[in-house]
Amino acid sequence: MKTTIVFIILLSMLSCSSEKTRTISKTDQELHIKALGIFKPLPEAIIDTKTNAHKISLGKKLYFEKKLSINNTISCNSCHNLETYGVDNQPTSPGHDGTRGGRNSPTSLNAALHFKQFWDGRAADVEAQALGPITNPIEHGLPSEKAALEKINSKEYIQLFKKAGLDFNYKNIGVAIGSYERTFLTPSPFDDYLKGDIFALNQKQRNGLDKFIQVGCISCHSGVALGGNSFQKLGVVKSFETKDLGLFEVTKKKRDKLKFKVPGLRNIEKTAPYFHDGSVKTLSEAISIMGEYQLGTKLSNEDISLIEAFLSSTTAKSVKF
Repeated sequence: MKTTIVFIILLSMLSCSSEKTRTISKTDQELHIKALGIFKPLPEAIIDTKTNAHKISLGKKLYFEKKLSINNTISCNSCHNLETYGVDNQPTSPGHDGTRGGRNSPTSLNAALHFKQFWDGRAADVEAQALGPITNPIEHGLPSEKAALEKINSKEYIQLFKKAGLDFNYKNIGVAIGSYERTFLTPSPFDDYLKGDIFALNQKQRNGLDKFIQVGCISCHSGVALGGNSFQKLGVVKSFETKDLGLFEVTKKKRDKLKFKVPGLRNIEKTAPYFHDGSVKTLSEAISIMGEYQLGTKLSNEDISLIEAFLSSTTAKSVKF
């Protein structure tokens, strides 16, 4: 028995040693350099958590505050659940009376890195986005900004706003929630890879990264968020059937018909279903459709499996905020 235990320990030590001494192939070196030119690792922070501690704390309370709905049943977390990677995993989300909206609720994680908010980009930042659902008749259902303030008008909240250095007004509800959402950064093995740890991704994930680049996914999904930095037409090379006209509904410009904000792909394996209407149930199906409709490429099952493996490397190590 003792001999067996010693043998197992020695095997473990040898394994660890080999991990540390593995040589990086030229192919892996070239792929890493290429990836650094396309993507960027998450920053350590995008808000000073020390100087904004009270603002962030207030924002956290408001993010979970169901009083910011007409019947005290809906909060930001209802559709953007932090226990399930910032989504509710439903095609579209039910509002205060059970009526569903027309679009899928995108993840709130890493959303502050995006250049616009909402599928049609109608909000400039997370501070503005946080206010939209509160007075939306289908979502939180409050009739006015004044009504929202009245719902939380209490000695406790007035003191918390004051402590955060904010006036007690509707705009600052968004400022506080947005400050909290700016802490929603989710470091992943892919960030370790970008920072130099080649073996943070296993061989299949590295092959998937190479495939992701080769087939052209990076034409839309690049940068720190792997997307979230542009609008693109849905159905570039093949017509996509949807009644939602996307950005056109905001700009009323013909060229914007069927254009949507490109979603970021961090944590994508956890945020099903997919697309603006939540009509695609699995990640493999989403990858296949994107290849066909956006790139004009019929991806093989192996290609899809590789890309899916790569995308799994962007899944957060922790989602506690």
